Amino acid sequence: MNKQRRTFIRNISLGAASIGIGGIASGFTPKSYSRIIGANDRLNVALMGCGRRVGAYYSALQNKSNNVDVAYICDVMKKQREKVGKDLNGKVTGNATLVNDIHDVWNDKNVDAIFNATPDHWHAPGTWMAMQAGKHVYIEKPCSHNPHEGELLVAFQKKYGKVIQMGNQQRSAKDSQEIIAAIHGGTIGEVYKAVAFYSNNRGEVPVAKKSAVPEGLDWNLWQGPAPHVEYNDNTWDYNWHWYGWHWGTAETGNNATHELDVARWALQVSYPEHVDVEAAKRHFKNDGWVMYDTMEANFRFPGDKIIVWDGKSRSGYNTYGSDRGTIIFGSLGTVFVNRSGYTLYDRSGKKLKDSKSASNEAGTALGGGGDMTDAHVVNFFNVIRGKESKLNSPIEEGAISQMMCHYANISYRIGKSFDINPTDGHILDKDGMKLWSRTYQKGWEPKL
Repeated sequence: MNKQRRTFIRNISLGAASIGIGGIASGFTPKSYSRIIGANDRLNVALMGCGRRVGAYYSALQNKSNNVDVAYICDVMKKQREKVGKDLNGKVTGNATLVNDIHDVWNDKNVDAIFNATPDHWHAPGTWMAMQAGKHVYIEKPCSHNPHEGELLVAFQKKYGKVIQMGNQQRSAKDSQEIIAAIHGGTIGEVYKAVAFYSNNRGEVPVAKKSAVPEGLDWNLWQGPAPHVEYNDNTWDYNWHWYGWHWGTAETGNNATHELDVARWALQVSYPEHVDVEAAKRHFKNDGWVMYDTMEANFRFPGDKIIVWDGKSRSGYNTYGSDRGTIIFGSLGTVFVNRSGYTLYDRSGKKLKDSKSASNEAGTALGGGGDMTDAHVVNFFNVIRGKESKLNSPIEEGAISQMMCHYANISYRIGKSFDINPTDGHILDKDGMKLWSRTYQKGWEPKL
């Protein structure tokens, strides 16, 4: 290996344990914590969460033009952090240390930025604690587990002034940017409606049952800010998404964030003033999935605009000709846009333009990744360095799109529709407001 290339992983077998700062030589020259990152400075980044999504960052981390070092690979499951260490060994620069406890990363003043790809209940707390430690954060969707966490993220960002990019990567897609700009310029007239949709063929999941904690898993740290409970089999890896509201945000929080964000972007709307939902569990009635798997949500906005969410987790029929996307209706025409590009139609339905995008961003595949994620990560890096002035998805925008998912989930959970204050986004229903926040594990409460 070239002597100028930093050693990547120093004794990977040691990565199974949480390594205290200084336990392994860092390889970095000590610098002031408050150093100003210049346009060409190397960024020291850490990976927080090594599950399915982490692979989506590999391309950007390996691209030498991004000028980054991987300083830490952190996950509470031993086999996951070791796998990522092996995946990246010799392919990225940086003297990466494998750790179990994210506090080790936050305590290292040489770390500039963190990629937060943890389970939903960790997204917001992990991000605000990183900000308190002086780190910039690329936070995966959903950016929050509940509405109040979205408010807190915006407040923490304003207090600490850190760069916080939400991972709704279609905001960085050139085709999407092009057609949204055209829509804003009047290409389909006055826009009045968008239908956002997602169809997947998820299968049956086991009924959760009490069992021993899997070998190598730090169950208490996995739970982190959520009130701690006994371990149930098959929870930690992915099915926490469907095993209740303790950790997850259902399919709407998991995937609707992307398409609802595009819809809101196209219609140039903020908070809705009313939400109405029909949702239920329609498939594998006796399996371990405890939330809805099918939902239609209607959001009404000021100015007589509407967004519809059509989400089908376990029905692979492509109702709209694609597994996911957004259809925007205007007085003069219609646009279909997804991760593969867009198609523009006139009012009669005649096709006027097809972008025929060469994008390779994944659709419904677990983990995803592709050129949109790469561009989104580069935008994050460039704003940190001051090479670009604007994030494509700053947290104050991402939090509003995420709020739509929370409204839909809350409406389902309380079994009724409700009105919303379109100025501040608060729910005008006492039952709905009971779900505005959550209880935290003692000692993990947010401190702004």
